[in-house]
This record gives sequence, structure tokens and C-alpha cells, in this order.
Amino acid sequence: MSSQCETTAKRAAGAEMGFFERYLTLWVFLCIVAGIALGHFFAAGFHFLGGLEMARVNLPVAVLVWLMVIPMLLKVDLRALKGVRKHWRGVGVTLFVNWAVKPFSMALLGWFFIGRLFLPWLPAEQIDGYIAGLIILAAAPCTAMVFVWSHLTRGEPHFTLSQVALNDVIMIFAFAPIVGLLLGLSAITVPWHTLLLSVVVYIVVPLVIANLWRRCLLNHEHGYARLQRVLKRMHPVSLAALLVTLVLLFGFQGEQIIAQPLIIVLLAVPILIQVFFNAGLAYLLNRAVRSPHCVAGPSALIGASNFFELAVATAIALFGFGSGAALATVVGVLIEVPVMLVAVAVVNRSRDWYEARAGVPPHEECCPPDLHLHGEH
Repeated sequence: MSSQCETTAKRAAGAEMGFFERYLTLWVFLCIVAGIALGHFFAAGFHFLGGLEMARVNLPVAVLVWLMVIPMLLKVDLRALKGVRKHWRGVGVTLFVNWAVKPFSMALLGWFFIGRLFLPWLPAEQIDGYIAGLIILAAAPCTAMVFVWSHLTRGEPHFTLSQVALNDVIMIFAFAPIVGLLLGLSAITVPWHTLLLSVVVYIVVPLVIANLWRRCLLNHEHGYARLQRVLKRMHPVSLAALLVTLVLLFGFQGEQIIAQPLIIVLLAVPILIQVFFNAGLAYLLNRAVRSPHCVAGPSALIGASNFFELAVATAIALFGFGSGAALATVVGVLIEVPVMLVAVAVVNRSRDWYEARAGVPPHEECCPPDLHLHGEH
């Protein structure tokens, strides 16, 4: 049974995590090179795009984020919220880490590393921006790549789906207050109207569009097959939008990066620490409350990963393309995949230790069924 589960999980993971996702860090690096080069040779064009704003929301970025996010949100069935009670311990742990620990731990790490320890090596005028970007990055839990991480840890698919749906709803109400609170504590001016507008533009509207589109597709005969075809067609569009966004960002940040490449390394330090800290905390808390391993794995990874599309867009809206905040969120994209793959490996290799605790169900009782992650047959 265990080997069958493993084979099923690997097959599903391979299908879900395509060529682009496996080498996301490489593509981000290539976007850095392309963005810097294009920003140098076509500076006027980049500044023109940066000036296309309405209420401080950059219109090209808004369109790109919609193209990135809506296909991902199409995978989320909000009806899965009714299933949160089944694994209430894992849900409780994930919510605690996502909303009560992660943003605040990142703020503390940002204040310590960026505001104090690394201060001599960073441009003084960007310090507040870097800290703000780290806070924004940590304030939104991941909604897309989490499905991949769940597959790789042989996670319970219905738990993952219901947890992502719940986080999407909570983000509508909690993202802006948490970001505003932590930026205020950091003595960073908070343009509240822009922050609230970002929530509407980048969370509420895409979530509504995706949910209505999903329902429309599923209401037809062979609805799930239609949904899968749309997802397959939209996937390259979503990836292209991500790449274009990164090229724009690095086009504006290129001069700063060339002048001080050490910035990328220094910004990565608090991000790395918070990923492993929050993943480990969620994993250990799940073991303490005796959640099955197939719940603890995705719970730990949801607790550690970030909704970087939202973070990038919000940082641009609040502080601009060339800000330290925008650069800090992009560093999160750069290290997302390799760091999360390390976390996946730790979760998988420690399964025997995890299940050695009395009261934890064995893996055979929690093997994910051989079905699509998103819940329909």
C-alpha cells in the first residue's frame, strides 16, 4: 500500500510540477539578466510603463497579476470550506502559523537583520522599503504552488484544498490590517487607501472572477474536463505573465542590483530563516496535536510559503517599481522553489519519526486517493 501511494503521489506531482516549476529559480535568474539589460537599453520605455497608474495601482502590473492569479484560483473550489472540520487540528495549526506567527516573525527578522545587523552594507534610503517588502511577502500565504508541495509530500488533497480556500477568504479581511499594523510599527507611512485598493484589485476581484468562471465551466456537461482544458490553456499564459512581471521589476531595479549585488544575498537571509522556522513550527505543532502525516506535511508547507504574486503587486502599488519593497518581494520568488523542495525532503524523510508518536495515524490510513487534487472526479 505504501509503495502504491508513493507511486501515485510521484506521478501526480510530476504532472502538476511541470518543466517551468522545476526550474523556476533558473527562469527568475534569466529574468534578472534580461530585465537589467532591457532596463539599461530601453530605460525610457520602462519609465513609461511605470507611469501608467490609476490611484497608485500600476495598470500593466494589475493586468499581469490577473493573468497570473486567476488561472491559479480557478483550481480552488470555495465549497471545500465545508470540509475544514474534518482535519480541524491541522487547519487550526496552519491558521495559527499563517496569521499569528509568520507575518510577525518576518517583521522581527527584518528589523533585526535588515534594520540592524546588515545596515552597514545596504543603501540607507531603502532600508524601510526592504523591511516593508519582507512584511508584505510574509503576510499572504501561498495559494498556488502549495498544491505542488502537497503532492510531493503525499498530502491529503481535501485538506490542502479546504485550507487554501479558507486562506483565500481570510486574506480578503486580514491581509490589509496585518500589513498596515506591521508597517506602522516599523514607522513606515501606510497609504491605507492604496493598500485597501490592492486587496480589492489583487484578491477580491480575481477570486470572484475565478469562482464565477469555475462555476460556469462546471455547470456544463463534462464540466470537470472543460475546466481541465481551460487550466491547461491558461497555464502558459500565467507563466508568461509572471516572467514579464519579473522582467519589468528587474528592469527598474537593475542599476541598484549591479551596484550592490550583495543586496540579494542579504535579503535572502531573513526569508530563508522564516521559511524553515515556520515550516518546522507547523510540523512540530501538528505532531503535538497528533495530526496525520498527510496533513502535517502540507500544513507545514502552507505555513512556510508565500503568495508572491500578491506580494509583488502590493509592493509595487504601495512603494513603486524601483522601491526596495518590490525588490525584497522578488527575492522571495528567486528562492521559493529550492527552499521549499528542501522543506519537502525534510518532511518526507522524517515521516517514520513523526508517526512514531503515540496516537498519530499510520500513513496507510491516510494515503491520498488516486484522484485529481482539486476534488472533482
